[in-house]
Amino acid sequence: MARKDGGVARRPLRPADNAASLESPALPQPPAPMTTAYRLSASTGTHKGDREYQQDQVALLPHPRFHGCVLGVVADGMGGRSGGRKAADQVMLTAQQLFERYSPETDDAAALLDSLAKEAHLVIRLTAIAAEQEPHSTFAAFLINPGGDCHWAHSGDSRIYHFQHGKLLRRTRDHSYVQLLVDRGEICEAEASMHPRANVLVGCLGMERDPPVATHCISQLKPGDVLLNCTDGLWHYFSPPELAEALATLTPREASELLIHKARTRARGTGDNLSLIVVKIEAPLPAQPSLAARG
Repeated sequence: MARKDGGVARRPLRPADNAASLESPALPQPPAPMTTAYRLSASTGTHKGDREYQQDQVALLPHPRFHGCVLGVVADGMGGRSGGRKAADQVMLTAQQLFERYSPETDDAAALLDSLAKEAHLVIRLTAIAAEQEPHSTFAAFLINPGGDCHWAHSGDSRIYHFQHGKLLRRTRDHSYVQLLVDRGEICEAEASMHPRANVLVGCLGMERDPPVATHCISQLKPGDVLLNCTDGLWHYFSPPELAEALATLTPREASELLIHKARTRARGTGDNLSLIVVKIEAPLPAQPSLAARG
């Protein structure tokens, strides 16, 4: 098992303090059978919380060759000041390298995500042996193909949520000790976050055995869908209905800033690193009339 611990340091906060946000341009999708056109808007955010150092990593990567193909990844590193950050960095490096070689026309998205997790895990393990450290990292990633299908994979307790028109359709299942208790009916979801062993993972990248990698596929994204990919430093402070409301009523950037601000307020000086990616699927903008049509 891996335990997620770290030092705590108080610091004043402004609503957007230490947060990084990104608005992506609309990404119109090529037409495909039985699909509707849409565009993507997105934002990322990160904050070191009350820790002395940042071990989270987050990336939203547009494909260098295929327009409308996007990879979103978060990683929550563990294992001391340098070990945890190196583990999270390795997840990002592996993601970038594999995604650059990926082709949505010929390659399998689920296989790519599985390879990402396993290759990052292997390098993290080799780093641990060479440096006599115990680096670990969670991993959660989604890949959206140009045709509108979406695939995700995760290991650990970083989460991906799929909302549609303000309702939760699905989220990842944590690889944690308290999730096992919930599955056995010994505690409820509300009790899990307050459990004294809530920070204990039973699976993540960098552990001695092969990590569990859970996958899921959304066959077709459509307007009204929202993806939230985040570390436990964020989701720990919100119920699904709270997340759903913010994501349904605000732009990705506004939602990112609001959720970070609320998480920091609710942490009361004891907050962990936190990171998130928000992607909203929206209807295409109406076509503008041409100059000739305007007369």
